[in-house]
Amino acid sequence: MTTISAIKEKPQSETLEAEDGWRAKLSLGYTHRGDKTVLKHKKQLGPLAVQRPLYPEGDICHTYLLHPPGGVVGGDKLLISTIAHQDAKTLITTPGATKFYRSAGPYAYQKQQLTVESGAVLEWLPQENIYFPEANVRLDTEITVQLGGRFIGWEMHCFGRPALNEGFNKGSIVGCTQLKMGDELVLAEQLNVQGGDQHQSCAGLRDYSMLGTMMITTSDDDLLKVVQSLLYDYQVYADDEDADRASINAGVGFDSALLAGVTLTDGVMTIRVMSHGTEPMLALFTLIWQSVRLNWFGYTPFAPRIWAT
Repeated sequence: MTTISAIKEKPQSETLEAEDGWRAKLSLGYTHRGDKTVLKHKKQLGPLAVQRPLYPEGDICHTYLLHPPGGVVGGDKLLISTIAHQDAKTLITTPGATKFYRSAGPYAYQKQQLTVESGAVLEWLPQENIYFPEANVRLDTEITVQLGGRFIGWEMHCFGRPALNEGFNKGSIVGCTQLKMGDELVLAEQLNVQGGDQHQSCAGLRDYSMLGTMMITTSDDDLLKVVQSLLYDYQVYADDEDADRASINAGVGFDSALLAGVTLTDGVMTIRVMSHGTEPMLALFTLIWQSVRLNWFGYTPFAPRIWAT
């Protein structure tokens, strides 16, 4: 018999914020100095931190966000706030996956507030979130892009540990991602995955263990056609069992099945992906990011080296 979990009410963010627990906060502010973007403001509480900014592209400030080294457990509360001030250009990523561990009941709560001012560019490109079986997590992301600002970002969610053949058979992963262009809410997506819900696993996730979403502002029909063509070619190649292994190892294609789709609404492009592993999803998102950069700035960047370690 198919098991369908009872509908559970989401824990409210205000309630989680008020509960006792270990807390960490990180606030970052980027400013355009003339020749390059600098991390002008940094305030932290707890082990949330960043490495020293890097400049592999010259003027764009690359920042590595460091989560707690032991991972996130039930009752933890993390707040990350980032603002790219006028004309600043910054890329933020993580050196590895963020791990959310089993919980005896309390929810871990992570909130991300991302703001892009006019003329600024913010690229939010973290590696995946891994939710261990029996993890209880709420993850909220609030993105505000002012007129003339540009944002590209993604979230990748891995439910369970597929490499160990360990599914997400118990637990709760919930949250909300909101994108505002100026004062207008243009995108609001809810995340609600309940471990052990076979109907959700089969009909919703189609037995995939990973779910990813990528958002790109300042998009148009020409860029949409580029991404549509890329998705079609990539999925055909990814499902080709006879694909050349050298190309696969180089990150061009993978033999893991992957499903992807794209929409364009009110100038915001949204790519949604389901996959059996991190590598094909990250590789696809990287190709799209590079295509967007070519469209925006006229050149194709190299992927951050940290992704290859």
